[in-house]
Amino acid sequence: METTSSTPSSVTPPWDVFPQKTLDSIDIAVLVLYFVFVLAVGLWSMWKTQRSTVKGYFLAGGQMVWWPVGASLFASNVGSGHFIGLAGSGAASGIAATAYEWNGMFCVLVLAWLFLPIYIAAGVTTMPEYLQKRFGGKRIQMFLAILYLFIYIFTKISVDMYAGALFIQQALHWDLYIAVVCLLAITAVYTVAGGLAAVIYTDALQTLIMLIGAVTLMVFSFVEVGGLEGLQTKYFDAIPSTRKENSSCGLPREDAFHIFRDPVNSDLPWPGVLVGMTIPSLWYWCTDQVIVQRSLAAKNLSHAKGGSLMTSYLKILPLFMMVMPGMISRILFPDLVACADAEICRKICGNPSGCSDIAYPKLVIELLPVGLRGLMMSVMIAALMSSLTSIFNSASTIFTMDLWKHFRPRCSEWELMIVGRVFVLLLTVVSILWIPLVQAGQGGQLFIYIQSISSYLQPPVAMVFILGCFWKRANEKGAFWGLVIGLLLGVIRLVLDFIYPEPQCGETDLRPGVVKYMHYLYFSMVLAAISTLTVLVVSMLTEPPSEEMISRLTWFTRGDLPVKKDLAVSPSPDAAKGVCEAERPALQIDISIASENSSNDNKCTTNAKGNSKLMTAFLWLCGMERKQENAENVAPTKPEPLPVASLEEKPLVKHILNINLLLCVCAGLFLWAYFA
Repeated sequence: METTSSTPSSVTPPWDVFPQKTLDSIDIAVLVLYFVFVLAVGLWSMWKTQRSTVKGYFLAGGQMVWWPVGASLFASNVGSGHFIGLAGSGAASGIAATAYEWNGMFCVLVLAWLFLPIYIAAGVTTMPEYLQKRFGGKRIQMFLAILYLFIYIFTKISVDMYAGALFIQQALHWDLYIAVVCLLAITAVYTVAGGLAAVIYTDALQTLIMLIGAVTLMVFSFVEVGGLEGLQTKYFDAIPSTRKENSSCGLPREDAFHIFRDPVNSDLPWPGVLVGMTIPSLWYWCTDQVIVQRSLAAKNLSHAKGGSLMTSYLKILPLFMMVMPGMISRILFPDLVACADAEICRKICGNPSGCSDIAYPKLVIELLPVGLRGLMMSVMIAALMSSLTSIFNSASTIFTMDLWKHFRPRCSEWELMIVGRVFVLLLTVVSILWIPLVQAGQGGQLFIYIQSISSYLQPPVAMVFILGCFWKRANEKGAFWGLVIGLLLGVIRLVLDFIYPEPQCGETDLRPGVVKYMHYLYFSMVLAAISTLTVLVVSMLTEPPSEEMISRLTWFTRGDLPVKKDLAVSPSPDAAKGVCEAERPALQIDISIASENSSNDNKCTTNAKGNSKLMTAFLWLCGMERKQENAENVAPTKPEPLPVASLEEKPLVKHILNINLLLCVCAGLFLWAYFA
């Protein structure tokens, strides 16, 4: 291993990072096994759950117990972008990026203890729908639905695709497009067919695989450098052989082992870490569709809290599983991972601003023995697939329940199911088309790229949710203008960031002051403050929200009795047409409307009977066949009773959960203090 510290270009002329071209047959066998396993779990969960209703498809029937929920929260959060990005940030600048993960430890608990009771009492499927109930009007719901889809495609899908692609292309030397298309095909199969239940169960499997693989690699890499002490001494000697003299380029940061850094001229200033980072983090863990949808699928509040606790404990691991291995990779391969010269970096990984993103794949290929390498490949692919399926499912929920139902308020449940599934396919295509763009425009540190975009777009949304949930006086006009002004400022800063990229090491900084001196975490604080002020001022100057916009929709009113008006199912179909969609409980698409369309369904049924068995198989795959058989019997069935979501918890369970909450918070505070 010592040879790597001085690799003259004569030895490896093209700076080939991954000299070995193919995986061994054992590795390939492990990979194939992994895919078979995932598909098996996906198909099993399809067979097991009811997928023919909107609640069954988008909320897994609300029947999940705590461990799949916890595992799925973790898997949706930790994508391949995390592995590549966190390890890259560790290699480039030390452990500071861990702050994002440990911030999430607390935010996911805030979700279960403060936000979920409100969402459950409100009976919503999507987050824009909650705001629509809380503030009334359509414009906030539409605005947010479109913004969420935009954020998903620009930050989440694209970054995960890029990271997964980097891994597949560099480590396996496969053709990128073929690899991605295969991956997406497999994920689309069970996401389209099985809905949220399939996604959650496969996520639980992916979490297990990720933990086993990542912990194995962690052990190997720590053995290689001689444990934590070895890491702390050797990291500061990991300097590339070619670098500009008299400059700090290529030198490890002196504060590499601190999470809290200088408030003025460091890469992650500590006030920004404590406040500015918490705001996008609250958006992500407490109001993001991907995360909340998993928690809403839990059987009851206790199971949702259990899932959040499990995720919170798992969030301790990324420092040891991803960040530190990234730092170890820099120690073992300083010339490649820590390259400081733009030309050399371009030769190594095609990115002039630095190659820290290859830290993790390089470790996998170099350190692990045959067989385990295949396991780690499947870990990376698991991370990629689990976050993509989660995003696909949540994006299709938002599109179907918020946008489609808005344009076609009287559509049948059958139509919603089809639209949801088609939208997943559409997203798959968008993801594939997105790759070349992502490849072209990435900076050196992937993880930081995602975080800075989040700091510009998410604070206004987070503040509107927080004020909506915890301040009864907030009204529609306040929320709308808070969102608009906040997002306008955020977009302006985002555009400035793209026009004036950060100068490479050793170049002079010619950026305007607002970009140069205003760290993105500080900007996030300012943005949140401006949005909050706007909501407060506009809400106080305009009329207060009506009673039904507060009842069961804020923290203080979550225990109110459900309004009787909702329970009355209108006697005549004509009256039913008049019932406003908003008044109808989210999880109960009015059956009277379904029955109007059941005549069309009946035609389908007769045709389907006439048609081949192929059609039946296809319908089974989509979870539609029960609907068909029962199409004639749809009309007389009573609507399911409105789920008066139970916020009650058994006293014993509640005490156990609260004790765990205290333990978890103490563990988090200890870690923060120890590494600060």
